[in-house]
Amino acid sequence: MWSPSANKKMSSNILVPELGESIVDARVARWLKKEGERVSAGDPLVELETDKIDLEVGAPQAGVLARIDRRDGEDVKIGEVLGVIEEEASVKVPGASGQVPGADRVLGAGSMPGAGSVPGAGRASAEPKPSAQPPAERTRATPSARRVADAHEVEIAAIKGTGDAGRVMRRDVEGAITGAPGAQGAEGAQGAQGAQGAQGAQGATEARQAPKAPAPSAPSAPGAPSAPGVRPEERVRMSKRRATIAKRLVEAQRAAAMLTTFNEVDMTAVTALRERRKQAFKDRHGVGLGIASFFVKASIGALREFPRLNAEIQGDEMILKRYYDIGIAVGAEEGLVVPVLRDADRMSFAAIELGIRDFAKRANDGALTLEDLKGGTFTITNGGVFGSLMSTPILNPPQVGILGLHKIEDRPIVMQGKIEVRPMMYVALSYDHRIVDGAEAVRFLVKVKELVEDPGTLLIES
Repeated sequence: MWSPSANKKMSSNILVPELGESIVDARVARWLKKEGERVSAGDPLVELETDKIDLEVGAPQAGVLARIDRRDGEDVKIGEVLGVIEEEASVKVPGASGQVPGADRVLGAGSMPGAGSVPGAGRASAEPKPSAQPPAERTRATPSARRVADAHEVEIAAIKGTGDAGRVMRRDVEGAITGAPGAQGAEGAQGAQGAQGAQGAQGATEARQAPKAPAPSAPSAPGAPSAPGVRPEERVRMSKRRATIAKRLVEAQRAAAMLTTFNEVDMTAVTALRERRKQAFKDRHGVGLGIASFFVKASIGALREFPRLNAEIQGDEMILKRYYDIGIAVGAEEGLVVPVLRDADRMSFAAIELGIRDFAKRANDGALTLEDLKGGTFTITNGGVFGSLMSTPILNPPQVGILGLHKIEDRPIVMQGKIEVRPMMYVALSYDHRIVDGAEAVRFLVKVKELVEDPGTLLIES
């Protein structure tokens, strides 16, 4: 017996998924499929840009992308509908990929209320043919890799990916452009680990540019003077990450009673230790011995002694955390991110260095996950890799402390009545004065200084 639901077409909404801790909205970066294209369950449909990571939303079922509701550049919230997938084509889609010229896609019975239909057309319509999808959209690639490829007009399908399951990473595209191998060497990645201050300074961001007007037929040479009275300007839309960074940094300064205390660290002992052990360390662990691991260990030793710097405020209570998840601020092209070393107190120097190198590499490729960025009890940021001599880091809420490292520079120091030249580094601790007293912050920084200047004690204190 025929049932009215027999010819009813199944449809699914494409929803903005849960995006992780503290992320409530996103921006539609780019649709990977067009209306009218046939897709399989799980196929990437659209890229979303958040303040922390970019991610792809997959097809909830096999069928045809019948409707796109939110276009490129629109801001969306968790749970909102991005588009609709029908079990088979249900509406006429002008210019849809794979459509035979002159042929109409007709509405299936009961599949989309309000659209005009022809009786029986849903049963008589032919199954839509797979679209002639360009290779670039079939190739697995990160969003940042696609953007670089598009900007340089590189065919991404021709690039061999070095990511998981052959995914094309940003470094692969850059390697194809320059002719260099896509994968970064250990030293290159170590140099890229430059963690950046939570204030997002030192120019490590890249805003998404608004569409530009067509270039004039005879463009001026770079640096050529403009016509008299013309004041050239360019309007560039902030990326989602940059806009959120701007908002949160203002909120951090408004909500917290933030102060900063400074000190300087004699890096002689650490420099000598690294020089003695660097080759053996690299041969054994496959990564260079940087300064970051010393400061991670020293910070943990100081946090144990001054636990309110490893806390957060909730209402009128202090949540003192007895674990040490240390955030490492990393400046990537898309903006600042702070991936977290979980249980850093249990990590060896080598594990810390490998973790930081991996964060830097994946941040540059846009391959960090939400899990990498969750939580964190205390943050370390290194502006010294960019040449910063001194700066005031801004808190990374809800944390109440952040340690800023800076450039190591030879300076004359008085030692036992004599002037000596020593490799010195200014360090800065920004803290929330609501729960951390000034004396406590100063003593915390002095403790970090003592541990770094006598690195042998790190084995005991951290």
